[in-house]
Amino acid sequence: MKCRHCGVPLALPFIDLGAAPPSNAYLTREALNGPEIWYPLRVLVCSSCWLVQTEDHAGREELFSAEYAYFSSTSTSWLAHARAYVEAMVARFHLTAGSMVVEVAANDGYLLQYVKALGIPCYGVEPTASTAAAAREKGIEIDERFFGVDLARELAAAGRGADLTAANNVLAHVPDINDFVAGFAILLNPSGVATFEFPHLLRLVQENQFDTIYHEHYSYLSLTAVSRIFEANGLRCFDVEEISTHGGSLRVYAQRADTGKHAASPRVPALMAREAEAGMTGIAFYSDFQRHAEKVKDDLVEFLIDARRKGLKVGAYGAAAKGNTLMNFAGIRPDLVPYVVDRAAAKQGKFMPGSRIPIVDEAHLKADRPDIVLILPWNIKAEVVAQLAYVRDWNAKFVTAVPQLRID
Repeated sequence: MKCRHCGVPLALPFIDLGAAPPSNAYLTREALNGPEIWYPLRVLVCSSCWLVQTEDHAGREELFSAEYAYFSSTSTSWLAHARAYVEAMVARFHLTAGSMVVEVAANDGYLLQYVKALGIPCYGVEPTASTAAAAREKGIEIDERFFGVDLARELAAAGRGADLTAANNVLAHVPDINDFVAGFAILLNPSGVATFEFPHLLRLVQENQFDTIYHEHYSYLSLTAVSRIFEANGLRCFDVEEISTHGGSLRVYAQRADTGKHAASPRVPALMAREAEAGMTGIAFYSDFQRHAEKVKDDLVEFLIDARRKGLKVGAYGAAAKGNTLMNFAGIRPDLVPYVVDRAAAKQGKFMPGSRIPIVDEAHLKADRPDIVLILPWNIKAEVVAQLAYVRDWNAKFVTAVPQLRID
């Protein structure tokens, strides 16, 4: 396999999580009678541009299908993040009723609803039919296609150029990262700004966040790699912020390399220097990640087996993609975790891919009164603990497995 950015043959391993089905391919009850497609889940490192990337096995149409079940509006903390983003961008870049905001990977309209409420023209690009329909119900215009150079040219030629583009948690999801990034350089108006948010590879490694690795994430990103990709495709980073979402993310600000006027912030070279100091441009940084992931797996399985032997009841919360990575890597099945609670109606009544653990609503948790609640989306642990505070009434404990086993 060759690097999806620079084309150099890949030989440096990062992690091997065995095999798993696509993490958002939730199963209906009828589908339990049939087979699932499992793909190898191995990640490699490009020792030339330092882009960390999965081996190519599944195409984007297989992963982002019409039944795609991730709806951003399910999380109240993520909605608050989106609202704060919109308010900050409107103030910083002086967006008005004469501006145009475009979100690529608009999902269910979780972010653009706040742009629309301010009277600022906007539209979204979202290829998954299920989430696109939800966005349209909010009155948001959606172009239901995958984004890249061809679509960007079509939109720009139609006078749909952007003064601001938002691309939250999508840069890692694209198999052709060069085509995707080059599209923003085409879609942006001459003085426009593109923002990209993505989990920071530095935090992923330092905090053992291996469960954020799954087939939908084709790439795992550092500012070092992203800056190179942008420069090669007509964009230039001019600022970066470290934000708390998804276990520690970056928000990168970019402009057209040919027309952008925004002054460069010293935060960009400073963060790239930190990445270099951490060893991210050397082989050793990536060499020990496998061992740390396997310790998390072993500790969780031992804990769950011990709980079963003691007669303790276990329930999980959050049928998130990261939870599917963890369940399948650890080989956990309904005998150890009999159900997962999720607030998303689109997931309830279905089953986790691979592990085939039933997904239920919160009423099931209240009726079952488990002794242990395993929180799978550890990145929103505070939100979940507050939401489920009533389980303390029967002395239940909250447990997270990443970055290490913790019982609260």
